[in-house]
Amino acid sequence: MIAEVVAFSGHNGDRIEGYSARPTAAEPVGSVVVLHHAPGLDFWCKEVVRRFAECGYAALAPNLYHRRGPGHWAEVAAAARAEGLGKAMPNDQVMGDIAGATDYVKSQPGSNGKAGVIGFCSGGRQAFLAACDVPALDAAVDCWGGSIVPQAPDPTKPNAPSRGVIHRAPDMSAPLLGIFGNDDTNPDPTQVDDIERELTRLGKDFEFHRYDGAGHGFFATDHPHYQQAQAVDGWKKVFAFFDVYLQSDAS
Repeated sequence: MIAEVVAFSGHNGDRIEGYSARPTAAEPVGSVVVLHHAPGLDFWCKEVVRRFAECGYAALAPNLYHRRGPGHWAEVAAAARAEGLGKAMPNDQVMGDIAGATDYVKSQPGSNGKAGVIGFCSGGRQAFLAACDVPALDAAVDCWGGSIVPQAPDPTKPNAPSRGVIHRAPDMSAPLLGIFGNDDTNPDPTQVDDIERELTRLGKDFEFHRYDGAGHGFFATDHPHYQQAQAVDGWKKVFAFFDVYLQSDAS
């Protein structure tokens, strides 16, 4: 495995840094763009990137807070969250960064020409939107992305996004996998029902898996909501999904 910090062109040609890992095998492999959760590009997200490399994928996690300035990842993420994710990471900017990351991974010598995206928490919402906005993607995975359906403003979270992105679902072009915990509150099971109902109505290619006893962030080994059994099964679903759509030569 080779793991390193790389740079690529994002929205409006901005230079964006990201954490990359890839296997050393000679044969071409599929690529995965990993979208970090609201706490930022932390140790666990980098562990996810390396997990994909260990399992035969090239992976890149763009630092979506890169424009907030230099500094420790936790401090930069805290400043972005205090400003409000909708302001710190406007949708068009994030989609441009994801498109740039997708073009970057597909252009690498070891690429088989296919790329997917996976996101967690705020990154899950962004992965859902990318499936509707970035046509170069071959598959997308939304892990407990909140605020996909419109929500009433939460007075305890004044900077949280409340306007949903479900209205973009008619534009969805990539197959979508959704991973959700039934104990989550954003998205809660009713909101997941709403998303599933709309994607079914539109005839989109998707599959959702929901886990009892799991809340928000249940994959994250350093998170208090980590649930081992549910996370192990969820990861199996993720790799089975990506194996279908990413691990064959592009036609």
